[in-house]
Amino acid sequence: MEFQEMQAKARAVRDAYAAREKAQYGRSWNHEELMLGFLGDVGDLAKLVQGKAGVRPRADLDAALAHELSDCLWSVLSLADAYGVDLEAAFGRTMDELAAHLADPESTA
Repeated sequence: MEFQEMQAKARAVRDAYAAREKAQYGRSWNHEELMLGFLGDVGDLAKLVQGKAGVRPRADLDAALAHELSDCLWSVLSLADAYGVDLEAAFGRTMDELAAHLADPESTA
């Protein structure tokens, strides 16, 4: 799947959630609530990473890890969309900057 397809799919799912939130609560989540949802997903991901390290084993660990990583990606795509960030372009620039930094023999950290 291409990045723009991923973004469109993430947006469609976010829109469906927003409609459900509006029906249930009278409004959809704001940007801060989207971020709090992401934090919850990251917490769930941290527990699964512990599982991969043998600390929190579970039978469906690999499937759960793949699901939670996808959930986190969806949250990042949704937040980027909410704030009007062209994540595809920003990611390319950031990776180029990091690669240049790492290629510099005098760089630290």
